Order: sequence, then C-alpha cells, then structure tokens
Amino acid sequence: MRWFEEVWNQRRTETIDEFLTEDSIAETDNGVLRGPDEFKQQVHAPMLDAFPDLHVDVEGTVTEDDSVVIRWIATGTHQGDGLGIKATGRPVQFRGVTWHRFKNDKLIGGGDYWSQDSLRRQLQDTRQ
Repeated sequence: MRWFEEVWNQRRTETIDEFLTEDSIAETDNGVLRGPDEFKQQVHAPMLDAFPDLHVDVEGTVTEDDSVVIRWIATGTHQGDGLGIKATGRPVQFRGVTWHRFKNDKLIGGGDYWSQDSLRRQLQDTRQ
C-alpha cells in the first residue's frame, strides 16, 4: 500500500500532506490527532527519530466500502532517544493492524493498533 511504502519506508512527509486534510482524524493510544501536522509531529517524527531505519512490510489487506484494514510488520534498530527510552542500539520487530477510512481519495479517519508493551520489552536491558 502506498501509504506504508512512501510515508514509512521512503520517509516522504509530502505523502502525509497529500493523503490527510486538516479534518482527518487519527486515533492513537495517546488520544485523537487532527490533520497532517499533528500526525507528523506526534507519530511520524518520533518513530523515525527512535528508529531511523524503520521498515514496514504489508502482510495483508481487507477492503470494505470506504475502509481498508492493513496487517503489517515493522522492523528497525533503536538508534534514537525516542518513545521515552534512551537509544539502545537493539533491533526490534513488531506487528500491528491499521485501519483507514477514505472519502474522495483522502484519508479521513483511521488508527493503528499494535503492542507498545512488546516493543518496550524488546528495548529493556535484560542484564539487570
């Protein structure tokens, strides 16, 4: 899917601007985000700061009416102090599901569901 390839794998913020409007809503564990700027500042930049080599592979999709659900797997190396954890240099792998709702080729709503606890466990120092 173009969103994952361009936004995450190619780091093209202009694709975020192309897909999202100021009224687009993204549901996150930290609340609701509106528009491309909030998504870039609160989701995209922190993830890529923490995992500059982040790569997302789409494993499957289901489409119904104006919605699509995407199953994905992400891999990367924790090289930045993002997500509230000092850089560990550890490789990570985590899976998730994203749903997008479209209107007139614009992403008007969506959300990501993945285990942040699983990611944090992979980053914890196990030598204690």
